[in-house]
Amino acid sequence: MSSLVPRLTHLPEWKQDAVIAIGTWVLGLLVYLSGMQVLLNGRDDTPLWIRLTELTVLCGLGMLRRKVPLGLLCALVVVGVDVALGTSLPIILVFTDFLYATTLYGSRRVSRVMIGVAALGTLAVVGLALLMSSQWRTAILAAFSLLPFLITPVWWAATVRQQRDVADTERANAVQLATIGELDRRASVAGERSKMARDLHDVIAGHLSAIAIQSEAALSMAEADPKLSRTVLESVRENSVSALEEMRAMIGLLRADPSTGDPEIEPTAPPRLAELSKLVESARASGLAVEVVSAVDETPPLPAAVDLTAYRIAQEALTNAAKHAAGGRAVLGIRVHGGILTVEVRNDLRPGSGSGDDGGTGLGLLTMRERAAAVGGVLAAGPSGGGWLVRAELPLEGS
Repeated sequence: MSSLVPRLTHLPEWKQDAVIAIGTWVLGLLVYLSGMQVLLNGRDDTPLWIRLTELTVLCGLGMLRRKVPLGLLCALVVVGVDVALGTSLPIILVFTDFLYATTLYGSRRVSRVMIGVAALGTLAVVGLALLMSSQWRTAILAAFSLLPFLITPVWWAATVRQQRDVADTERANAVQLATIGELDRRASVAGERSKMARDLHDVIAGHLSAIAIQSEAALSMAEADPKLSRTVLESVRENSVSALEEMRAMIGLLRADPSTGDPEIEPTAPPRLAELSKLVESARASGLAVEVVSAVDETPPLPAAVDLTAYRIAQEALTNAAKHAAGGRAVLGIRVHGGILTVEVRNDLRPGSGSGDDGGTGLGLLTMRERAAAVGGVLAAGPSGGGWLVRAELPLEGS
C-alpha cells in the first residue's frame, strides 16, 4: 500500500481521476448493498437502481473534478437530485472530493471563495437543522454529523495548496540561487584566467625577453670580451632558471587537487621587491645602464599584494627599457611617502624605437595598469623629457 500512492502520483492526471472514480464507485456500491446509506433516522425507499444511477453519474463526473468550476456545478445537480430523494451517504462522500478538488485546483480567488462558502455553509447547515427539527438536540446532532463532509475537504485542500505553494517558492529560490552561484563561478573563473594571463605574460615577456637580448649580446661579444660574455651567459642562465621556477609554481597551483592523488609540488614564494637586485643585474647584463635612486631596504614592510605588484611593474618596465633603449640608461626609483608606494622607471629612447611598450602590442602597459588597479593604485606611462617614463602609485592601506 505504501508503494501504491507514489505509483499513482506518477500517472497522467486523467488516469488518476479514473482510478479515484472507480474506487469511489466500488465503495459506494458496498455502502448501498450494506444498507448504511441513510444519514438520518428513517428508511430509504428509493430503489437501488436509482441510487446506483446517481452514483455512476457522479463518479463519471469525477473526470471533470479538475475543471473548475464546471465539475463542481455538475456535481451539485446530482447532489440536488439526491437530496430530493433523500440524502444518502455515498453521494455526499463523492461530493466531498469535488469540494476538495475545487479548492486545490482552482485559482487563488476560487480557493478563497471555497473557504468562505465552507464557513457560511456551516452556519447554514446548523440553522437549517434547527428550523427543520422540532427537537434542538436532534438538530444539533444532525448538523454536526454533516459538517465534517463540508469543512474537512476544504480545510484539507487549503492546507495542501499552501504547502504546494511553499514548495514551489522554495524550488524557485533554489533555482535562482543555483543560477547566481553559476554566474559567480563563471566570474571567478574569468578572473582567475585573467590573472593567469597576466602572470604568464610577466614570466614569458620578462624572463624570455631578457634571455633573447642577453643571448644576442653574448654572441656579439664572445670573441671581443670573453669575461663579459661569460657574465652575460650567467645572467641568461639565471633568467632561465627563474622562468622555469615560476612556471613550475604556476603549473603546481593548477594541478593541486588532493582528490586526484597527484604528487604535491612544493610552491615557490612569489618574487618581491627585496629581490629587485636580480632584475637590476639582469637588465645591466642586457646592456642597459640601470641606476637605482632609492633602496628597497629603506621601505617599511609592504602588503604582499602591493609588494608583488610593484615587483612585476618594475620587471615589465625594465624589460621594455632593455628592448627599446639597449645600451642606454634607465633610472629606477622606489619610495614610500604618505602611505603610497611609488615605482618609477625612466629610460632613454633610441631614435625610431617607438614607445616603451613590448613590441608595440600594448599588452605590457595593459597588464601593468591592471595590476596597479587590482590593488587600488594607478599607473601612467608615456614620453617624458626625451625619454619614456613609467610611474605607478600603489596605496599601502586598503589594497
